[in-house]
Amino acid sequence: MALLDHAHGADTGAARAVLRQAPVPALRHVGEDFRPRTAYPELDCIRDRLPVGLAEWSERRASSLATGADRVLITAGVIEEDEYLRAFADAAGIAFAPLDRTPRTACPLTDDRLIDAVAAGILPLRQAGELVYVVAPRGIAARRLAEFAARYADVRRRIRVTSAARLQSFVTRHAGNALGERAAEALRKTSPMLSAARRPWRTRWRPLAVLAALATTVAIAPAAATVATNVTLSLVFLAWMVLRLLGPLAWRPATRHRVPITNGQLPVYTVVAAIYREAASVGGLVDALRGLDWPPEKLDVKIVVEADDADTRAALAELDLDPRFDIIVAPEAGPRTKPKALNAALPFARGTFTVIYDAEDRPEPDQLRAAVDAFLSEPPDLACVQAALTIDNTDDSWLARLFTAEYAAHFDVFLPSLAALRVPLPLGGSSNHFRTAALRAIGGWDPYNVTEDADLGIRLARFGYRTTVISSTTYEEAPAKIGPWLRQRTRWFKGWMQTWLVHMRTPGQMLQDLGVGGFLIFQLIIGGNVLAALIYPVFAALVAWRAALGEPVLDSAIGGLYAVTLLGGLLTTALTGAIGLARRGLLASAWVVLFAPAHWLLLSVAVWRGLAQLLRDPYRWEKTEHGLARSSRRRRS
Repeated sequence: MALLDHAHGADTGAARAVLRQAPVPALRHVGEDFRPRTAYPELDCIRDRLPVGLAEWSERRASSLATGADRVLITAGVIEEDEYLRAFADAAGIAFAPLDRTPRTACPLTDDRLIDAVAAGILPLRQAGELVYVVAPRGIAARRLAEFAARYADVRRRIRVTSAARLQSFVTRHAGNALGERAAEALRKTSPMLSAARRPWRTRWRPLAVLAALATTVAIAPAAATVATNVTLSLVFLAWMVLRLLGPLAWRPATRHRVPITNGQLPVYTVVAAIYREAASVGGLVDALRGLDWPPEKLDVKIVVEADDADTRAALAELDLDPRFDIIVAPEAGPRTKPKALNAALPFARGTFTVIYDAEDRPEPDQLRAAVDAFLSEPPDLACVQAALTIDNTDDSWLARLFTAEYAAHFDVFLPSLAALRVPLPLGGSSNHFRTAALRAIGGWDPYNVTEDADLGIRLARFGYRTTVISSTTYEEAPAKIGPWLRQRTRWFKGWMQTWLVHMRTPGQMLQDLGVGGFLIFQLIIGGNVLAALIYPVFAALVAWRAALGEPVLDSAIGGLYAVTLLGGLLTTALTGAIGLARRGLLASAWVVLFAPAHWLLLSVAVWRGLAQLLRDPYRWEKTEHGLARSSRRRRS
């Protein structure tokens, strides 16, 4: 409605009232000699009922967007989709199919094909012994239907029209179990070695064999094994530090909007947000999505909620969502995780591209355009672009400031350097923009991995796709207190361990998929981060113990390695954090990197807690509560 008020200056409430009170035009359009009266025959069915100037405005906007004038009016809230389609069906001599009483037996498709039908927007049905096709018009489909119906009587006989919502409801009602099965189990069934789902004990012999070999080595030569372990760990951490320090050297600023593209050339873009217990945050999310610089007629927003989350669903109901928005209830099959909820939305995604946002995300308005610019500027093997994440509530606490520095180092320094090196990128949890076809081709998300983003980035690379970064920013809310922070980091570390274990099931195949460079980068990024957090308290304790006893720390090779590794890791963290904050214009907050030693101790607590959860409760999803921020850099600026 705001769209229409801004672009046309009309009162949409009055327009709707006029439409509903005006008589439906007679069916004079139907007949063998019918020819469309205008270049926009999709409006002929309601043209006589439209206020003066409204039809012309909708046609001008439809022309500029290369879409149907019916989509303009429906998206603007002038007329409801059902109301329009009934008028269109009457005028064109095509039956309207409500589908609410259509039995499952009427559709000859299997459940899997039925799920795919909703993405295509067409459903075959058998009625009175004849095969008919139910179409949910989108884009310029209503215009094409009007033209075909005018020319071919057989089209009118064998075509039905319905709304996208009714078609989706039909599929959900009759193939709900298959939808849940696909969301929860598709990857495990199609690529079991790439899923974190539990596997039979007989298939777990490799890690058990490695553990047995290590235990045997320690038993036979404990001294040599200790030295070898110390040296290996230290070298791994030194390599990790070198990789982090490459960030400032390999970094290059992203170029934006290199490819000129008009609104008419813009594709449909799907936005998916899987939310749970986010009643306090969902209003801000919807406002941010409404503020995206993208034609609403070409925006397809899927908000996925859980069946028992009554508060969030009630909050959404109060927001008067326009036709861009579609609420999907996640199936109860399988684990209750964010990736499973995202998988539940994927069959219904209509966009050429799909982006993922969280409830607390506030993306910059032009982010979708920046992502499309990147996709159009690169070869088709570019399947994903990652926008930068930054913390919005930096001033809430020292922990939020540390989070800001950490994100600045990761998204503004480290990931751009990896993108410049063209190596696999572990994705951030949101603001990932995908080619929808590529996302479907690799099986979507792993519902059994609690850091589905990191896993997906590696899996894309293994399937031959590339990922890059864009300079557009999404503002997020960070936990400002220790308890929520610890629960969130526990889940992250647990998921990174899952990701490492899954992809290392077949190291030879992974080496072949990623190449030597990609394979080593994976070990350092995923494995190195986890190892560093696990071992940090041991290294720190040994160095502190020798110092407390008055013994020189650097009097031996092992002691020197400990000290260099410990101090080098802390200095690397501080340096990259300060560089990232400087690029964010937050250099005045760089003093927070002095808390790096305490931060690492907290990370160690989280990683050991994550390891314990991995062993006893691997799929537990500890929810991070949002809507608690007391400050906002975004609003202040």
